[in-house]
Amino acid sequence: MADLIERSAELKGRLVVFAQSARFDRWLTPLLLEAAGPERQLDEGEAIRITDHFILRYRLPDGSTVVDRFVDGRKDLTAADRELLLGWRDPVEGVFEIRRKDGDAVVLLDLVSDLEYRTYSNAGRAAFRGVSEGGFLHACLVPVQSAGGAWLVSGAMSYHPGSSATDVAQAALALATSRPELVFRNPRKIEQGWQQMREDRAAFVEFCGGDELVLPPAEAEDLLNAYYRHRQQATVAAQPSRARRKRLPGLDLPFFELPSELADSETVGLIYDQVDGLNFYADYGMLRDLFAEPALTDRGRHQDLLRTYLREESITPLPIHRLVAAHPETADAVFRKLLRKPGFAWSEHGETLLRRRKPWYYASAPRPGVSVIGDRLSELLSAGRR
Repeated sequence: MADLIERSAELKGRLVVFAQSARFDRWLTPLLLEAAGPERQLDEGEAIRITDHFILRYRLPDGSTVVDRFVDGRKDLTAADRELLLGWRDPVEGVFEIRRKDGDAVVLLDLVSDLEYRTYSNAGRAAFRGVSEGGFLHACLVPVQSAGGAWLVSGAMSYHPGSSATDVAQAALALATSRPELVFRNPRKIEQGWQQMREDRAAFVEFCGGDELVLPPAEAEDLLNAYYRHRQQATVAAQPSRARRKRLPGLDLPFFELPSELADSETVGLIYDQVDGLNFYADYGMLRDLFAEPALTDRGRHQDLLRTYLREESITPLPIHRLVAAHPETADAVFRKLLRKPGFAWSEHGETLLRRRKPWYYASAPRPGVSVIGDRLSELLSAGRR
């Protein structure tokens, strides 16, 4: 382990020098300037974090990372070196609770995924001298390949004492909400997420009368707020100890407001799918009219709308699949006019079309649309409310 850590430190030093060379200046410098703001002030820790993220995760125009280019350009690296470096492209970013110190390592619990990591530092035991069991670290970890589950701190880390638990828990919750892929590093959370989404979808269908609705924006907002209020009331009723407390904050307040691009549309489509979860689609009613009456393809607005649904990365293939399934007898005519391909047949060419237009959707396995926070994070949040 000592040899692996020493070699990791040497390789990381060379990697940082490589990333800060002139060849990457056009990409790294703008990231640092943006973080510095108008005052052009950036503390050392933040600069290190930005540089570290740039090295490990930033995608260059050809899709490669700085690590990829470093490995490709160094013929003196051993196979073990290459394995070690390429493993760093999948770091674990998160908020960790310090469970205990163990020799040169600390055992960290990721509050977002509920997974434990036995963690070392290139700087040795001294790096953890100022941290205590029960405190928290905001850090990025990379794997030490061939070391049986050992991890290294990469870049800067921030320590927070145990007295900061409430603020730390809120930060971890925000991270879990904004980046659910971090939650789903834990396979158990994936299954829990699917289960909760199935339960929520069943409740949505029962309350709203179906899993696909087309409504004016204002009615869509009212329905969703009524549904979320109903769900919260049901949750509180199922927990008598909480129900006995004072009125739950927010219970009678709006939960949901449509973003402007949806609020300004004529209709909003709400589809709660078994795989893709709950999604919202602007002017979905117009698109449904198009598939019901293919002659509308001659109208510019309808054509442009369908092109948008095919082009935009924010729109999954789900609404197209739904419309084709609802109107199998007219789907071919719609796409033949739109694509100007008289021989187009959805049964033969539809899936190829979607995979070509939306490769990002098919590039990875589906994940549940519901994130399940870790058990320890739930405890910290509950303690903070008390």
